[in-house]
Amino acid sequence: MTRHEREDLRRLYRYQATLAKTGAAQRAAELRADFEEQLASIFRFDDDAIWKAVTETADAAVDEADKRIAARCNELGIPERFRPSLHLSWYSRGENASGKRRAELRKVAESRIEALEKKARYDIDNWCVKTQAALIKDSLTSAQAAAFLEQMPTAEQLMPTLDASRIASLLPGGNPLIEVAGR
Repeated sequence: MTRHEREDLRRLYRYQATLAKTGAAQRAAELRADFEEQLASIFRFDDDAIWKAVTETADAAVDEADKRIAARCNELGIPERFRPSLHLSWYSRGENASGKRRAELRKVAESRIEALEKKARYDIDNWCVKTQAALIKDSLTSAQAAAFLEQMPTAEQLMPTLDASRIASLLPGGNPLIEVAGR
């Protein structure tokens, strides 16, 4: 392969990497939109025979209990307009009807989407660098140049795993409440 061909390929790979990163951002937007659509889903009890049957059973039980409450209120002299009553409610969004729950789910989804996008961007850069290194490696003539190509440390080497007890010791006065089992 000629030097000119290698340069052309390196330039093309950089453009491909840029396009792929744009694709990762676009995919992250799709994932966010899909998640919001899932949160907004409404389920109807009458769309499914099983849920319809369960709802009919619950309605009958609620009606029976409400009649017993009405009878007891009559015995006690409580006027109809002041008596408690029972009603069946169908939560078409289930636990997602709660704004607090939706916010919690959004936060988790957003952090997961962000991690996926960062991983995709890293993988794209990693592929691009490895491909360019492979193109260059064949043209290197000295052992010193080849060794230089292998010197870059990895992210794992530069960023070791966190140790909770070590982090606690960095707080002013340390934090004696944090103890890690077995350490």
